[in-house]
Amino acid sequence: MNYEHPAMAPGADRQPRILLVDDDDVNLLLTGAALRERGFTVNEATGGLSALRMLADWSPDVMVLDAVMPGMDGFRTCEALRDLPGFELMPVLMLTGLDDEASIERAFDAGATDFFVKSHHWSLLAGRLRYLLRTSHIQMELLRSRAKLARAQDLARMGSFDWRLGGGLQLEPEALRVIGHGPRAPLSVPEVMRLLVPGARRAMAPLLRDVVRHGTVLDSDVTICLPDGRERIVHVEAEPEFDDQGGLCAYAGIIQDVTDRRLIEDKIRHLANFDALTGLPNRRQLIWRAERALEQARRMDHGFALLLIDLDRFKNINDTLGHGQGDELLVEIGRRLRTCVHHCDQIADMSIDAAVLRTHRSLEAVGRLGGDEFVALLPEVEDEAQAVRVAQGILQAMREPVVLGGREYFVTASVGVGLFPRDGVSVVDLLRNADVAMYAAKSGGRNALQVYRPHLAGQGRERLELESALHKAIERNELVLHYQPKVRVGTSTVVAVEALMRWRRNGALVQPGEFIPLAEETGLIVPMSEWAIGEVARQIGVWRDVHGVELSVAVNLPSRAFERSDLVDLVRTATERHGLAPRALELEITETGLMQNLDRVIPDLYRLTQIGVEIAIDDFGTGYSSLAYLTQLPISELKIDRSFVRDLGVKRQSAAVVTAVIALARSLDLKVVAEGVETVLQRDVLLRLGCDEMQGNLFACAMTPEELIRWLSAWAPQWTSPLT
Repeated sequence: MNYEHPAMAPGADRQPRILLVDDDDVNLLLTGAALRERGFTVNEATGGLSALRMLADWSPDVMVLDAVMPGMDGFRTCEALRDLPGFELMPVLMLTGLDDEASIERAFDAGATDFFVKSHHWSLLAGRLRYLLRTSHIQMELLRSRAKLARAQDLARMGSFDWRLGGGLQLEPEALRVIGHGPRAPLSVPEVMRLLVPGARRAMAPLLRDVVRHGTVLDSDVTICLPDGRERIVHVEAEPEFDDQGGLCAYAGIIQDVTDRRLIEDKIRHLANFDALTGLPNRRQLIWRAERALEQARRMDHGFALLLIDLDRFKNINDTLGHGQGDELLVEIGRRLRTCVHHCDQIADMSIDAAVLRTHRSLEAVGRLGGDEFVALLPEVEDEAQAVRVAQGILQAMREPVVLGGREYFVTASVGVGLFPRDGVSVVDLLRNADVAMYAAKSGGRNALQVYRPHLAGQGRERLELESALHKAIERNELVLHYQPKVRVGTSTVVAVEALMRWRRNGALVQPGEFIPLAEETGLIVPMSEWAIGEVARQIGVWRDVHGVELSVAVNLPSRAFERSDLVDLVRTATERHGLAPRALELEITETGLMQNLDRVIPDLYRLTQIGVEIAIDDFGTGYSSLAYLTQLPISELKIDRSFVRDLGVKRQSAAVVTAVIALARSLDLKVVAEGVETVLQRDVLLRLGCDEMQGNLFACAMTPEELIRWLSAWAPQWTSPLT
């Protein structure tokens, strides 16, 4: 419908336009003049045909038609007008005779809007025309509002309906489109019910009966099957209507397709509750399930187990292979864990209500707590042994190789087990204690499980206290260095000493094995190593200035120290401050640490050797270094790990490894030092294999600076300075 009253246009201030049609020239003249005097713009036509031709170039606001005209009379003209596009709703006033009731009825049948009895009461005619214009304006506004509503409903996939109890169902065209039917396809309530999928139909029938019985609001989402076979989710909402006596007589409401919204809501809900990488329940979902499982365990008086699973050395995978393959590993681990925890592990108690049991079992889950930590929830366990069996199955599943990038890798895990109610009565308590047990498993060598025991909590507190004290050790001057000589056995010469860090806490020395791993884990090893470089440089200066002794000192440097951009400047500043040549310092980096950060380490190694610092690879043979890299590294020394030296003369394999390392060092023109020499047998085998430089308690233990000077004095007849 394109017809629009001009007065509806915003700001329209022109006079209303009238097309006056009459075959009587006198009437045409008089009526036109009277209407112009009263504020109308009038065009005249002497017949229906000429009037219709005028409409091609001019559009009036209202047409005044004489009913009786020769040729095309007013009735036929009105009918032809209604067939013209855009003129279906234009007001038409039909002029009839005084007693011509048949013409009045015929006028309305032809599409006239109103009629007026011919007379010379021009004011009445003008009033009738203004009334028609106002009515037309209101009608157009209503039609426009209805069209906007229809468009809005169509965009929102929504339509209205009216359900008269006992009188049928009236669905608006928009509502019919929502359920996949045309605008002229009336449906009854049973026919609509048949559109619902079977499960929704079974649920909706009793809901409708209950709503009607109590006269309450209908508000529900249901799944329907469209005629083309697609399933959609629709929201049905209706308010009750009551008759004059207060009885329920109808429901008026809307039906809306909410499939897309529900899919988005489901996706958001999934993202909020499940890990995006592995698809496992996340921390939020795990805690919710654990709390529900605890409620069930309390109510039904049975056990509940929480297993905390942490991958061993996962950082090595990320650092070596990259985060992409690290993510692939986590996905595979999640898949394996799902196979280890399943409903058949649960106790089936048939005395429990089936619905309760199903809900209870659905709480069972394996989820990702974050990073490389996973959690297994066992909502019902009979005893500790049952939880341990699940944990053992997890460890066994972890031992299978994982293929990443076409190569096999082996990853292990440490598992901590917490049991309700013995190890905690809340999720927070169980998580904390399972975490304590998991760390105990890691401390015990990894690739193991540990059930929580109260004494482990004490160890955890001790660990926290130790970590807190270690943070303050440097500022409190609690760190000290002890020094162990490196000896060239053939000439009885001390070639250098190695600085070994000790921690004097509360008047006692803390063993390196207790605090060095903790320092590496917390990152404190970096500032501690920086302190050691400065302290060694200071001590070399003291030995030189006070005792006249010049020594080369080796300092252990963790691979993380190379993360500093100013490492070379740090070494240069420390030596220059005490007037030392950089070659007075030797830096030792472990083979494993070197290979983990090779790309980052190599540039700094070259810069260090350029200023005169020598580089040694410590614990050689225990890592996984590539021989090709050894030819590229600016190193001067290989140190044979004590694990090979320990079994010399006892295990033939150890001698074979040591022989290979010595031969390799010679071919690369590198010095080779055996560490951990404790017995004369070890010394003699090393000499026979061609290793002359050694370090170990057979010659001297690690000593304080003062003890070292006294030891050197006793060694003096056979000692020469390596720097002279």
